[in-house]
Amino acid sequence: MKTTTLYRPVGLKELELIHAGGWTYFPPRLSWQPIFYPVMNEAYAIEIATKWNLDDEGSGYSGFVTAFDIEESFVKKYKVENVGGPTHNELWIPAEELEDFNNHIVGEIRMTKVYFGKKYTPPGNEELKRIINKTQELS
Repeated sequence: MKTTTLYRPVGLKELELIHAGGWTYFPPRLSWQPIFYPVMNEAYAIEIATKWNLDDEGSGYSGFVTAFDIEESFVKKYKVENVGGPTHNELWIPAEELEDFNNHIVGEIRMTKVYFGKKYTPPGNEELKRIINKTQELS
């Protein structure tokens, strides 16, 4: 089975839900979030994590870049959307299709980069705190 790697910048709350799910799926969208949008390259994910998340209370003043592999044949059904510059490519997955999308993830979701804003407060979960610190050391 051929896979492709996608990236998803997340804040602390979404990261906590990913961790609680065993790093195997992305949590359902909130009622006001009609799409799930993984991005096509790590540079764009880093840009979102650092430019938007670090000053955002809803993101916990933090940005985490996650990477995951997904079945290439499945993900080809979604059109790549360019939302700005040459690297700003993402997929728009309707919220109601996220569970099916999650079922085509191969392996675990990985955290690759960690960024903190000035008002960041670490999570209460000690295991997740250790994972964040280890990823920060490696990135």
